[in-house]
Amino acid sequence: MTKPVRKSMPRRAKPSASKRRAPVPAEPDVKGEQANLPLESRIGAAIKRRRLEANLTLSDLSTGAGLSSAMLSRIENGMASASLDALERIAAAVGVNLSELFRESESRQGSAQLVKKSEQMEVVRVGTKYGHTYRLLSYDRGPHKLFEPFFIELDKKSETFPRFSHPGTEFIYMLQGRMEYRFGEQVYLIEPGDAFTFSGNVVHGPEKVLDERVRFLAIIVYAE
Repeated sequence: MTKPVRKSMPRRAKPSASKRRAPVPAEPDVKGEQANLPLESRIGAAIKRRRLEANLTLSDLSTGAGLSSAMLSRIENGMASASLDALERIAAAVGVNLSELFRESESRQGSAQLVKKSEQMEVVRVGTKYGHTYRLLSYDRGPHKLFEPFFIELDKKSETFPRFSHPGTEFIYMLQGRMEYRFGEQVYLIEPGDAFTFSGNVVHGPEKVLDERVRFLAIIVYAE
């Protein structure tokens, strides 16, 4: 007798690793999202964060702040605004002062500015002569000028050097070469790696370049 031929069942293909494992969702950018939230929501998030850090329940905080748990829940979720008096009691109950609570709830989007070398603007300052280069490294776009950073290059070809007087404080960091720098009635020797800070309202400026070329950073910080 002829034996019956068994039909082999096709094997199921094993799922690939990509199919077996579900993709892990990326964590949301909480700080970025909170920066765009209204003030009530940011304050509520700061209160909740402080409450959890202190291991307090809504009931605990309710007792300490003299508010109902339902009201505190609405404040934490940004669904209700609290009076300054209530916020002060809440802040005290979680162990911070009111100003710190507001500081934590500030929108901190910040700003940044990159000025490429090719975009840096050479400026002519009062008294600038041949062989002097003043390159402005940042452009302040705000309503009030806060600071001005310069890259300055001088050489011996100039017989005279400019003198300046301006509000605020100036900071110089020497990169290359040596120079004598006048501040009022005094003259200071500045060498590579030296840092020199002084009041801008006293007449100041390079007195003498001791090497063929000097390069340094000068940052003027203006009072608010």
